[in-house]
Amino acid sequence: MYAAAYAAHGAELYRFALRGLGDVGAAQDVVQETFLRAWRSADRYDSEVASLRVWLFAIARNAMIDHARASAVRPWEANVQDVSATDAANGKVEDPIEHLMRSWMVQEALQRISGQHRTAIVETHLKERPYAEVAAEQGIPIGTLRSRVFYGLKSLRVALEEMGEIL
Repeated sequence: MYAAAYAAHGAELYRFALRGLGDVGAAQDVVQETFLRAWRSADRYDSEVASLRVWLFAIARNAMIDHARASAVRPWEANVQDVSATDAANGKVEDPIEHLMRSWMVQEALQRISGQHRTAIVETHLKERPYAEVAAEQGIPIGTLRSRVFYGLKSLRVALEEMGEIL
């Protein structure tokens, strides 16, 4: 019975949840939760009151609301990403401690270069601001800002090498 219900309505429920939540993983979770709730409360289903499709969509709607409420309480979960096994196997996953140490090294190296170069790098690379915006804010031509970034990055590389960081 459940396999037939899933075959008949699973894809439609998934599209409904995906449109409502805008997240593939969340939509999959909602469909799974829908069928789990339907299985748990199968004794309450009455075909004279509503069709199976209508009943499943009502359950899915409630599951979507519950999911949205839970997500609102834990907004940080939206940014959590699972590391795939292939990335881990290929060595693409960086150790969090290593990442922290690199960021400290970069911060220290930034302190060792000139203020103009540091500001140019921080604003354009670390804060990812457009060159035109940063140049206008500093009252300099874009070409001057690009030059400061170029030479600042060279100085940053030298500072990191002096600190023993291999790039």
